[in-house]
Amino acid sequence: MDALLKLLRDDARSSIDRLARLLGMDEAEVAARIAAYERDNVILGYRAILNEEKLGVDTVRAVIEVRITPEREGGYDRIAERIARYSEVRSCYLMSGAYDLLVEVEGASLREVAMFVSEKLATIQGVLSTATHFMLKPYKEQGLTMKPERSEERLPVTP
Repeated sequence: MDALLKLLRDDARSSIDRLARLLGMDEAEVAARIAAYERDNVILGYRAILNEEKLGVDTVRAVIEVRITPEREGGYDRIAERIARYSEVRSCYLMSGAYDLLVEVEGASLREVAMFVSEKLATIQGVLSTATHFMLKPYKEQGLTMKPERSEERLPVTP
């Protein structure tokens, strides 16, 4: 992977000046490369990773294993793209193994997620079955731990 992309993946808030210094490049060249990556859809967007527990947000998140029948002309793509267009869907991946798609969804309540599965996802032609797993508590999100690292110092032992 390109060094510029690695730096942006680790910290998308890095300034052009900082990136240019780290890469030993001219700022204009770095800015032009970023613009080209955005134009070519290599960089799709920028996001903040939030600790929803600290914000008091009560969002319900789930991953859903989906088994589907691949279509003759489109394989898995057309069904997966249709599923990915729903606003409740945060991520959608083609998988190997016992199921075909892994779909990550988000809703305001358990009922909202359940309604999405039963009324939208399960009713799509070609969807054979679903298995929903609710996320109870995040410990790590996209490489970042939700709580600061604790000191690994051992407590003193006394006789």
